[in-house]
Amino acid sequence: MLRSLHVKNLALIEEAEVEFEEGLNILSGETGAGKSIIIGSINLALGEKVQKEMLRENADYALVELIFEVTDEKTKAELTAKDVAVEDDTVIMSRKVTNGRSIAKINGESVPASKMKEVASVLIDIHGQHEHQSLLSKKKHLEILDDYAKETIAVPKEKLKESYKKFRKLQEELEENSIDEEQRVRELSFLEYEWQEIEDAALAPGEDEALELDYKKFANGKKIVEALNHAYEYTKSGMDGASDLTSRAVRELSSVTEYDDTIKGFMEELLEIDSLLNDFNRELSDYLSEAEFDEEHFFEIEKRLDVLNHLKSKYGDSVEEILKHQKEKAEKIEKLRDHDAYVKDLKNKLLKAKEEFEENCKKVSKIRKKYAKELTEKIIKALSDLNFLDVRFEIQFKEAETYSVNGMDDVEFLISTNPGEPLKPLEKVASGGELSRIMLALKAVLAENDSIGTLIFDEIDAGISGRTAQKVSEKMNVIGRKHQVICITHLPQIAAMADTHFLIEKSVNKNITISTIRPLTEEESVSELARMLGGVSITDTVLKSAKEMKELARNTKKSMS
Repeated sequence: MLRSLHVKNLALIEEAEVEFEEGLNILSGETGAGKSIIIGSINLALGEKVQKEMLRENADYALVELIFEVTDEKTKAELTAKDVAVEDDTVIMSRKVTNGRSIAKINGESVPASKMKEVASVLIDIHGQHEHQSLLSKKKHLEILDDYAKETIAVPKEKLKESYKKFRKLQEELEENSIDEEQRVRELSFLEYEWQEIEDAALAPGEDEALELDYKKFANGKKIVEALNHAYEYTKSGMDGASDLTSRAVRELSSVTEYDDTIKGFMEELLEIDSLLNDFNRELSDYLSEAEFDEEHFFEIEKRLDVLNHLKSKYGDSVEEILKHQKEKAEKIEKLRDHDAYVKDLKNKLLKAKEEFEENCKKVSKIRKKYAKELTEKIIKALSDLNFLDVRFEIQFKEAETYSVNGMDDVEFLISTNPGEPLKPLEKVASGGELSRIMLALKAVLAENDSIGTLIFDEIDAGISGRTAQKVSEKMNVIGRKHQVICITHLPQIAAMADTHFLIEKSVNKNITISTIRPLTEEESVSELARMLGGVSITDTVLKSAKEMKELARNTKKSMS
């Protein structure tokens, strides 16, 4: 669950610290107070794109930090699989934005934003105002069904995915090699020419690097010899040579060693240097006597490098890549020389791969249909709880027009919200408020077997009121018994059901507007409900209604526990 949210310099928030609790956490406040900033800040910490306007004006940086408490062993295992260590049942996720750049961290270690999203998917599920619109996409319907059946369907779906990849690879290979006789002969001739060109070069791995070193040596032969001659002159014996000067120094020191043991040590070191210098000078002399510029050998090196560079320009950046290219050409030549047999074998493999894929499709589809029946019953029950009195719901299966990694199922949710109306796709039936309730019903059903600890709802109550709002609040309470729920709402019926109620307020201090968030006492919560009920003018009657609403919520929670 999400234990703590720390926000600094984000939009209207100068600095805020929120300690969330278990159960249903409600956030309310007047329009424009900054409720959306709270969800925005959480999204930011979880890896969403940084919007420039989110950074507080004149602030050097913005910071959001989330602290999660993780006690569920399955969740810990999932995080470990994503290379996230859970220490003392805690995971800390933060995002700091400075000058348009952001640094994301998990437990103090910098990670890319994509990793934040990946980890967040295990810890938290955010349902924003736009998400219920995704229900209108059929792709979302298949995703929801598979999510519901994930415990059983995960392994068969992985096998389906692998069999589809194998099938598509063979299908593409067959398409690439479907050529007529004239094209086959032409391509074979060209491949044989290229293979032979590489073969004639008699390449040896690594020879290009060795030749380039030799080439540099020969190309700079004069410069090398001049440098060596100068070094020899400076170090040889004779007038003002290093060897001669060192010998003089040895003689000078030897005349005074009997007076000081330290000087004796200096002389021994100098004798060793003199010996090394003589050895170096002798080896240098030997090297110079053998150093000759072989013009013919240099020509051969140039000629060989020309051959290698020509092949590199056509087949790869190194001898190893050229040889790899030759091997690939040999495999293609083998296929083209006996093309009919190759294509026949490929078709047989493709047929087997298709049969394997279709078999996996049937297995996955069977699981989907089993869970679709179960999910349908639970969704109808959840929709009834949300004041859909005569609702009918169905998950329709059709065979997809094309194969995909998801198999051959084309799944669509159909619904009828009024008596006598036929089942129709959601996009042709549901209003905004109805879509919100349908999504809430789905979330409630999926949450039953979901290990995600925290669910966030951003104004899930859009477009509803009255008795329906009461039903939504009851459903929120049900979800809150197994999960931590954080909900932004403008409806008093839902706010009344809060286990912990937070107020988001906007104020002006020295011409600077700031938003703050704080937990409410029981009495303050009633006052906030009264504001939500009565608007600007809070009369005794409105206050009494707020108290009754809070008492009704308390009794409802007791009866449902």
